[in-house]
Amino acid sequence: MRAVVFEEYGEPAGLREVPDPEPAPHGVVVRVEATGLCRSDWHGWLGHDPDVRLPHVPGHELAGVVAAVGARVTRWRVGDRVTVPFVCACGSCAACAAGEQQVCERQTQPGFTQWGSFTEYVALDHADVNLVAVPEELSFGTAASLGCRFATAYRAVTAQGRAAAGEWVAVFGCGGVGLSAVMIAAAAGARVVAVDVSPQALELARELGAAEWVRAEAAETAGTARTAEAVREVTGGGAHLSLDALGSPATCAASVRSLRRRGRHVQVGLLPEDAVVPMSRVIAFELELLGSHGMAAHAYPPLLELVRAGVVRPDRLVTSTIPLAGAPAALAAMSGARGAGVTVIEPQR
Repeated sequence: MRAVVFEEYGEPAGLREVPDPEPAPHGVVVRVEATGLCRSDWHGWLGHDPDVRLPHVPGHELAGVVAAVGARVTRWRVGDRVTVPFVCACGSCAACAAGEQQVCERQTQPGFTQWGSFTEYVALDHADVNLVAVPEELSFGTAASLGCRFATAYRAVTAQGRAAAGEWVAVFGCGGVGLSAVMIAAAAGARVVAVDVSPQALELARELGAAEWVRAEAAETAGTARTAEAVREVTGGGAHLSLDALGSPATCAASVRSLRRRGRHVQVGLLPEDAVVPMSRVIAFELELLGSHGMAAHAYPPLLELVRAGVVRPDRLVTSTIPLAGAPAALAAMSGARGAGVTVIEPQR
């Protein structure tokens, strides 16, 4: 099969012929019909994730058709349309027993702990715990976004952030996760402030439901402070809930500083270990700091119902569709200016 492979961190990836995968006894092999190009893939390519071992095939948000089934799988058959959370849970640890598969103690992650979905076929673990059925009316491109960005944003806004109608929600970083959060928070009745450096991203956020928007300033300390001040001004004292959907020390700090007293910050984007959080403000304002790490497969049905009903439209986030051969250049291009929206790769083209 064809796969996008990189041999060294940060060096150009290439299209290679590699052996077809075989399913584990508890797993399946999925023929990949669509897979998203995500900033987390870019982090893995640059060597920011210790789980990525070379040579490596990236890709972790996917949808497709079951092509082979392991001997111990009971719920899935060849031909089923499926997607999968980017965290594949073991199904048997204490976290899984509590229904918190997104923080499974023995999790695997396609595209990080093992080869991912920038390929024609991908092996997935513990299929009975992790696969999610894709309704016939959903395109594979739409379903692929549910595996990471849209599902991650959904849980970050609704479960971790507890967004309520009438509250101000600030979203820092209007890439795939951020735009998903804008749409989901607006659908929940919140008033959304979108924050980004890109006018194009802010315009798309407005189209997806943002009530206000703030053009972020440069990432130095003064710029971060001014950005947070602008959010506090437009929200009349600060956001009730703020999400860092990008993952940088600057956006994290600005998100925390943009909150009103007793506000809630949710960290969604990956941060470097040495990121500095303004803890004096956290203490003085009694702020909540929360993490959000994907969403378990069993939690997908309410989200799928919203998608089927047209209440939220993840398909509107897809702004570019490319073949597998275009993925290496698109991955490298993420080191430059961020484009608005989501790029979907179709490996079978």
